[in-house]
Amino acid sequence: MDASNRAKEITVGPTALGSSDRLSAGAILQNLSLIAGEISGTAAQVDGDRLEALTAAIRSADRVFVAGAGRSGLVLRMAAMRLMHLGLNVHVAGDTTTPAIRAGDVLLVASGSGSTSGVVKAAETAAAAGARVAAVTTNPDSRLADLADSLVIVPAAQKTDHSSNVTRQYSGSLFEQVLFVLTEAIFQTIWNDTDAPAEELWLRHANLE
Repeated sequence: MDASNRAKEITVGPTALGSSDRLSAGAILQNLSLIAGEISGTAAQVDGDRLEALTAAIRSADRVFVAGAGRSGLVLRMAAMRLMHLGLNVHVAGDTTTPAIRAGDVLLVASGSGSTSGVVKAAETAAAAGARVAAVTTNPDSRLADLADSLVIVPAAQKTDHSSNVTRQYSGSLFEQVLFVLTEAIFQTIWNDTDAPAEELWLRHANLE
């Protein structure tokens, strides 16, 4: 292949296929399988006892606050919505109507590195106020892990680890995906424990959209 033809190729994904092959339905399905497999394999390595403790902290809290940055923060916002559907008193840190955190509350935080400055600061503030900190991270040696009363470790690559053999995906995608699955499992577990029908939860769904 001459240089002019090589220049027309698109670099998509980790393979060395031509652009038409890389963007084919088969390639998309192959990557779908790759991502699903990585999520399943990583989630299966999460410590169940730690996850149970974190779930119990959320379930027993007077109020639940969530704080995260970037894509992890978006996942926690989705988790906050589901917990609200369950009837829990939930707030997202940074929203203008979010009250002060206090003893009896729990702060749910997530950071792949465990060192995201805003997330760590929120955890420090919560701990100083007497609230419990429930954290999800990849780094058990991080400042966020030190602050956590309930800690779940996700064995995924950190977003700056571009040479990781843990995942073939970009940046922190695997951590964020598993974080979403874990928060969905927490919601499902708490919901199952309430025996509340879906229709009851639906009454709390936003109607000012």
